[in-house]
Amino acid sequence: MANSASGMAVNDECKLKFLELKAKRNFRFIVFKIDEKIQQVMVEKLGRPDESYDDFTACFPPNECRYAVFDFDFVTDENCQKSKIFFIAWSPDSSKVRSKMLYASSKDRFKRELDGIQVELQATDPSEMSIDIVKGRAM
Repeated sequence: MANSASGMAVNDECKLKFLELKAKRNFRFIVFKIDEKIQQVMVEKLGRPDESYDDFTACFPPNECRYAVFDFDFVTDENCQKSKIFFIAWSPDSSKVRSKMLYASSKDRFKRELDGIQVELQATDPSEMSIDIVKGRAM
């Protein structure tokens, strides 16, 4: 179903893989890309459960926008093991204006398709999604 604001559709694989990440924990992360030719959000990369946050951040191209989800495991101050699913909108300053506008206008609709997002981060450079920021937002 296309997004009326941006005309962007969401490929079913995006929702299915997100459900696998959320329910079965088959993936540590998923990176999504908008295919401008077919006006659709697609899965670009799936991260294995044993991959790290550094592996995840290495997937972001320096000059192109992306969406991503990351299943972040942490231990609370009370020593409880928890996890939170982060949604990250990657929009580097060096990416094309048209691309930034497309990702910005499609973000909310895409996020609604992924039921279970707990924390959202908007990042324009790697420092804005450092592991320290993620840990701080998870608590």
